[in-house]
Amino acid sequence: MRLGLCSRSNDIIEPYLKPQWYVDCKDMAKRSVDAVKNKELKIVPESHERTWFNWLENIQDWCISRQLWWGHRIPVYLVTIPGLIDHPDTNNNDHYVVGRNEEEARLTAAKKFNVEPSKIKLVQDEDVLDTWFSSGLFPFSTLGWPDCNEDDLKAFFPGDLLETGHDILFFWVARMVMMSLELTDKLPFHTVFLHPMVRDEEGGKMSKSKGNVIDPLEVIDSCNLDVLLQKLYDSNLPESEIKKTVVQKTKEFPNGIPECGTDALRFSLLNYMIQSNINLDVKRVVGYRNFCNKLWNINKFALSNFSQDFQPEAKGVEGLKLSLSDKWIITKLSKLIEQTNERFDNYDFGYMVQGLYDFWLKELADFYIEAIKPVMKSEDPEAKKAALNTLYVCLDSGLRMLHPPMPFLTEELFQRLPHRKGEAPESICIAPYPTKLVSFAKDNVEENVVQLQSIVSKFRSQFAALNLAKSANPDIFIQVSNPALKQVLEQETAVIQSLVRSGVTKVVAAGEPEPKGCLKTFVNEHVTVFVKVVGLIDINLEISRVDKRNAQLQDLMEKLNKKITMKGYEQKVPEKVRQENLEKLQGYQQELDANNKSIGDLKKFL
Repeated sequence: MRLGLCSRSNDIIEPYLKPQWYVDCKDMAKRSVDAVKNKELKIVPESHERTWFNWLENIQDWCISRQLWWGHRIPVYLVTIPGLIDHPDTNNNDHYVVGRNEEEARLTAAKKFNVEPSKIKLVQDEDVLDTWFSSGLFPFSTLGWPDCNEDDLKAFFPGDLLETGHDILFFWVARMVMMSLELTDKLPFHTVFLHPMVRDEEGGKMSKSKGNVIDPLEVIDSCNLDVLLQKLYDSNLPESEIKKTVVQKTKEFPNGIPECGTDALRFSLLNYMIQSNINLDVKRVVGYRNFCNKLWNINKFALSNFSQDFQPEAKGVEGLKLSLSDKWIITKLSKLIEQTNERFDNYDFGYMVQGLYDFWLKELADFYIEAIKPVMKSEDPEAKKAALNTLYVCLDSGLRMLHPPMPFLTEELFQRLPHRKGEAPESICIAPYPTKLVSFAKDNVEENVVQLQSIVSKFRSQFAALNLAKSANPDIFIQVSNPALKQVLEQETAVIQSLVRSGVTKVVAAGEPEPKGCLKTFVNEHVTVFVKVVGLIDINLEISRVDKRNAQLQDLMEKLNKKITMKGYEQKVPEKVRQENLEKLQGYQQELDANNKSIGDLKKFL
């Protein structure tokens, strides 16, 4: 036999049978099921409809009475009438009446038992309503119901959207729908959006008893390690759990939790919504804090290039002398606007913020801004005007789209932009959301930039393999067999030079003599690239350096292989650690293969 014990006092918990009040939910549940099946009520994601139907199609009578100190007291009264009901029976429903107050209940009892109200003695039931019963009334009871002429009720009921966690879909959402339909004959809202549950890094449910709860304020405002540990010492955790959690917290946050801010935390949580659960890793939030810093630096670059009298063109980029990079970023922005609006409408917030992140970081910062740096230094006023207006359009539209998940930073940056006089919104909060933008997709700009990016990537990889200093600026050559692509690349040599950080940058046709003293690398069937290394590096010294690194790699691989092949490795080592070791081994092998190729290429010049 096992005795139940109270978690706080350790007293033995004894079952006690007591009459309870129930609600027959069958008819209300059927109406709620039909509302979803008829698409009058939309549940997002749709996968949760299965839970809705499973609960409501198998509904049981709902026990609504609770033996608690706090709550809405059940409006039920036990009746005593001398000579008729001298000893009322708490198990007999006929001895109870219902009323909004004692006076109404007394009149109801007088009519029911056909006696004078003065002869009736009433005792209200001491039980309170189940909290889900009380909260089920929330959509309309807070707006003046049952007075259907109340202005607030007319204005705000029914609502549009309910957002909540999927764990209370039945406990709260279904109860609100059932009670609204029953008491007002209306649905309380037309859409229910269910967000994932926030869990710890390992996917465990956050619980004070486990000591794995992450306080959002600690992430927003920062928190040092001493404060984190003191909260554990002040908790009710068993000593063994405190010791275990202290070790874990010290390992995870040796310097405490850095200040990340509200925007970074919100953006992180939204990005997690690509998954079914939010396994919150503070290090990921710190990563998005760095993204916030990047946004600030992008804006800083733009403002440093906008002159004091700069005014964006009224028609945007229309009629300007746009480069390939200008057309490409505008086309990317046009697609992003379309995708973001679609994802917003579909409550697809995870992919929405991921798309915004990729645009700002990978497309705007990593490519476009680097591509226009030569333009900013040039003496071509038309090219500069096109680039500045393109950059302004990207920042203006990009900040507007980014505002819902990052309201504070975007407001600050938006206010700093040089808007057209008399047309600037007072706040980004009320600025129109972008819905459409011109696109140059038909001009094959995306395909051409993909070719350009693959060339840049190949050069960067080659520079890294040669261990070239950032200031080396080697001469580079691009051999192209496709005439149309050659023409495009010839116009973009300054862009390639800026992205690669090279010296002389030249595009040559296939069939021309290969440049001397260069390492040759194949990009695709149309493009081969050359890096001039003779006179730039000491070939023997570089081979010696790579040989030394290869010896280190082979030693690391030997030790790791020895560990992996030990007896009982699969059974004793956690799966996560085994996966990390496998990835390390693969990384060592890839680096070794790349080094061997580099040595072979270098030996050609000896």
